[in-house]
Order: sequence, then structure tokens, then C-alpha cells
Amino acid sequence: MSMIGEYLRVTAAELDRTIQNPQWALDLAEEIQDAEDVSKPTPAEARRYSTYKTWDLLRFLLSRAGFPVDVIHGEEPFTEEEWGYGAPKYLRTERVRLAAEALRATSYDQLIAGADPAELTRAEVYPLGWDEPESLEWARSWYDGLTRFFEAAADADDAMLVWLD
Repeated sequence: MSMIGEYLRVTAAELDRTIQNPQWALDLAEEIQDAEDVSKPTPAEARRYSTYKTWDLLRFLLSRAGFPVDVIHGEEPFTEEEWGYGAPKYLRTERVRLAAEALRATSYDQLIAGADPAELTRAEVYPLGWDEPESLEWARSWYDGLTRFFEAAADADDAMLVWLD
């Protein structure tokens, strides 16, 4: 079983409904995933995005860079029910905008500058296997997609649901 970072863009009204009815939000996430599995939108067009197994590497790199928003786990809980691995959280629209600005200002090259694969191994960053220097390149496309996804959410004034599945 893999741990996958998951994101869902929601409007302000959808966030309010999510807080009142978390099951509704889970059903919405699954409905959107099913639809987007068929339509295959770009990260900028999508309502749901996944960082696949790169979530922990990105967490490590963003934390190391002093990133101002927890885009990997979210910040505010809205249910204690687990959506895979732990309870989901959300980011309010203003935190999505701040995250989008910070992601846009932080290139992947900046994130990995000075990162040592041995450091990742010592820190037991999921999914492990950081023996090769080029292993840091693995998450580049997911980081770039995450950046475009957050930029589009910020432009639409959307909030974000975040969880590990």
C-alpha cells in the first residue's frame, strides 16, 4: 500500500459545506477523481491533484526551506474521520494564495540546492531509496504540477482540502 498526497480545490461555499458535512466532501472528492480520471485535466485545470508518493520528500524540502504554509498536511482540521492515512485538513483561501505565491517564488532547483540524499535517508523520508544523487529529481514534475494547481486555486479564490490516501 502506498501513501499518496491528495488535494481538492473547493469554493468558499463548498468549504462551508465540508465543515458541516465531511462525508459530503469525501463523496465530492471521489466524484471529481472519477471524472478527472477520464478527462485528464492539466494541474491548472484540475480540481483534484496528487503529489503521488513525493509528498514526504516535498514536506522535507519545503520544511527545510522554511515554507510559510503546510501544503503537505493542510492546517485546519474539519473532521476526525480518516481519509486514508489520518484525518484531512484544509487551507483557507488566504493560505492558498500565500502558498501559491511562495510556490511560484521557490523553484524546484532552489528546493533541492544543497540537499543530500544521505540526509533524506537518515531522516527516513518516505518512500526511502535516496541512495543516488539524481533521486531528488524524481519529485520535480509533481512539484511543478503542485505549483500550477495552487496558482489556479488562488486565481479562483478557492480553498483546499488536503489529505494522505
